[in-house]
Amino acid sequence: MSSELQVAIEREADIVTARQKSRELAASVGFSSTDQTIIALAVSEIARNIVSYAQRGEIGFTVHAGPARRGLEIVARDQGPGIANIDLAMRDGYSTARSLGMGLPGARRVMDEFEIASSVGQGTVITMRKWLR
Repeated sequence: MSSELQVAIEREADIVTARQKSRELAASVGFSSTDQTIIALAVSEIARNIVSYAQRGEIGFTVHAGPARRGLEIVARDQGPGIANIDLAMRDGYSTARSLGMGLPGARRVMDEFEIASSVGQGTVITMRKWLR
């Protein structure tokens, strides 16, 4: 069984909404408060990237509640400028926005699965999953 929810990301307030929804859904799956915070942090970082670089996009949440595996899948999509060098963007400390550069690599570190696909001029799709242990 799975359920889905979409959150449009266009402004700072949407980052807060996405973070809150991720926390609520993580709680519904049975994640600890620590894991809820970690998931919300990863969602916040990815949502902030959408606002900063693409101006608009969406984050989709899918709760996986099967008998064998329970977890949360998060897919962030935008049609922004794309990422020219994904390997470089995934390095700690790298940033084109004069920030700390912890967004993408930080999110990858705290999630169980992390995939990124990007085409310059067409946008980026980031898929993250956290599984209940």
